[in-house]
Amino acid sequence: MSMKRSFIREILEAIDEETISFAGGLPSEKLFPHEDLKIATLKALENPKVYQYTISNGISELREQIAQRYTNEGFPTTKDNILITTGSQQAMYILAKFFENKDITIEEPSYLGAMNIFRLNYLKMQGVKLENDGVNIEQFENSFKNTKLTYLIPDFQNPSATTYSEEKRDAISEIVKKYNGILIEDSPYSELYFEKKSKYISASLPNNSFHLGSFSKTLVPSLRIGWIRADEEKIKSLMIIKESIDLHSCGVSQYILAEYLKDEAKYEKHLQEIRDDYKAKAIYFSEQLKNILPEFKHQTPKGGMFLYGTFGDNIDTFALVQECLKKKVVYVPGNQFYIDKIPNGEIRFNYTHSSFEQIEKGLKLIKSCL
Repeated sequence: MSMKRSFIREILEAIDEETISFAGGLPSEKLFPHEDLKIATLKALENPKVYQYTISNGISELREQIAQRYTNEGFPTTKDNILITTGSQQAMYILAKFFENKDITIEEPSYLGAMNIFRLNYLKMQGVKLENDGVNIEQFENSFKNTKLTYLIPDFQNPSATTYSEEKRDAISEIVKKYNGILIEDSPYSELYFEKKSKYISASLPNNSFHLGSFSKTLVPSLRIGWIRADEEKIKSLMIIKESIDLHSCGVSQYILAEYLKDEAKYEKHLQEIRDDYKAKAIYFSEQLKNILPEFKHQTPKGGMFLYGTFGDNIDTFALVQECLKKKVVYVPGNQFYIDKIPNGEIRFNYTHSSFEQIEKGLKLIKSCL
């Protein structure tokens, strides 16, 4: 099997501090709750058990806190429905190992990290066109009736920033039920809404779904804590794979998070600060694109961390990014998010990590490369 590294990870290694990067999905460092996490860390470290091995599915308190958030949103969940993972990337790997060699229906474009994991575990991907309000339902059913397994990112999708309409969420739920299949719903961005939060598709499929979450986008990525929500029997099966990988996710990180999450109001206030900051940047980025690169067609994001669009067929954005690198600005060309990776005119921009000044300067540098 021929394996290639993630284009995004390679780009992040290639750039220096002078480069304006719209490439990686990096949260804003100025929004990290440093002082509150420092207090939570010192409090957690008072208990010697923090340094000991812990159980494979994750410490009880953290699983209970995550389960309660689901229940509060109308998706009844207990701690036994939760498996703590080392980031949601490991959650994806565990599931890919669980479904090794299967056929799977995915969106196109889709998350590059998931596609690489699927290839590594010999899952055969079938791409379905992603429209402005979710996948094309006719294409989705034609694929899913054969694969009976799908991976979707319904909220502020990576890379497209698309959010599924309620109608398409309901349609997907009915199709999964009709064929008694499985939905893997990836939701790292669902808390980063600018207007309203949508209902999880998995909530209507409690026994036919795996729901993935993460604290990397809402708190800090370096703690490397994510999770899988599924029925108890599926969690028990996944634990066997989890144990063979790393026994359990970092206990210190889990105890710090559990301590921090004791103050739910503080966490909600923090989430709202992120939403307000990211919304302002998303609007500004969109406005600057219209002024500086009016030929780049896009929609203003309604949440998440990315803005996606296209120059059309006249510009190869994979070739263009090589020129942009020379000018110290970088983005991710859209072809990286497709199964066949054929060059196209699409681009994914991350707007959350850059300042307003960097956004304007970076887009002008891209303009100079055209």
